Amino acid sequence: MSKMTTAPSSVADPEPRDPAPVPTTQRQPVSKVGDRVFTGLATGSGIAILVVLALVALFLLWQGMPAITAPAEELPYGAFAGWVAPLVFGTVWAAFWALLMAVPVSIGIALFITHYAPRRLATGLGYVIDLLAAVPSVVFGLWGISVLAPAVQPTYDWLATNAGFIPLFAGPVSGTGRTIFTASIVLAVMILPIITALSRELFLQTPVLHEEAALALGATRWEMIRVAVIPYARPGLISASMLGLGRALGETMAVAMVLSVGGGFTFALFQSANPSTIAANIALSFPESYGLGVNQLIASGLVLFVITLAVNMFARWIVSRRKEFSGAN
Repeated sequence: MSKMTTAPSSVADPEPRDPAPVPTTQRQPVSKVGDRVFTGLATGSGIAILVVLALVALFLLWQGMPAITAPAEELPYGAFAGWVAPLVFGTVWAAFWALLMAVPVSIGIALFITHYAPRRLATGLGYVIDLLAAVPSVVFGLWGISVLAPAVQPTYDWLATNAGFIPLFAGPVSGTGRTIFTASIVLAVMILPIITALSRELFLQTPVLHEEAALALGATRWEMIRVAVIPYARPGLISASMLGLGRALGETMAVAMVLSVGGGFTFALFQSANPSTIAANIALSFPESYGLGVNQLIASGLVLFVITLAVNMFARWIVSRRKEFSGAN
């Protein structure tokens, strides 16, 4: 009996094939009318502010250039550089003292509202601060003339008598109290709600974990504020201070009503002869000006525009140099 053997048949394995592509359906974003309208409005608003700023700058250049290039004998207020220099000094001098007084008080009020005051008191005080920002500048001017100036005049007299050897307190003291320092106090009160409101929001945005970590390490409340809250809010505090400074630089009516103008350069804070500010001088001199006098006043407005722009650019440079406070949120 023969044994039959069957040879194994070798069948070649088929070559691997790529899997069939799975059809995928990609949903195309649906273009809605509301999205397009909102995008257009947002883009238009951003472009509009740049256009308005450029138009203001062009107007000031166009109207102020005749006064800048005209000979000194043709200008009603004299040579432009010599005339505008005391105004620039008065503007910066008054705004400097206003900022020096307002920033510490504003930060203190904001810290009290956010970290020390009871909830009901903090809510009411926040409303009062917001309401103070809505008071017209004319009201502040009337308050400065009728209440503040007579109240601080005896203090000026005492400082000039006992500390008159310091140039800032040198006499003779104004009998009405309407000095550059009184105008600075009024400006400080006016910018106080702006800086306070922004500082309050910055302090409320401090990550809770930062505060709790500092307290867990044994820090007191003030030490927690010093190492966790203020470093986190420092760039925003600089921006808030610069916003207040911009308001102080451009304030018109309150300064024009309070300040007793004498012209020239003087560092004395309590004398009756005080340098005026650019904005107040424009408000007081514009109704009687004509011809090149109007161009000269507009040219001083151009100088104020450049000062404000430089201050804001400097503030942005300071903020950009500081690294963002990092940590858990």
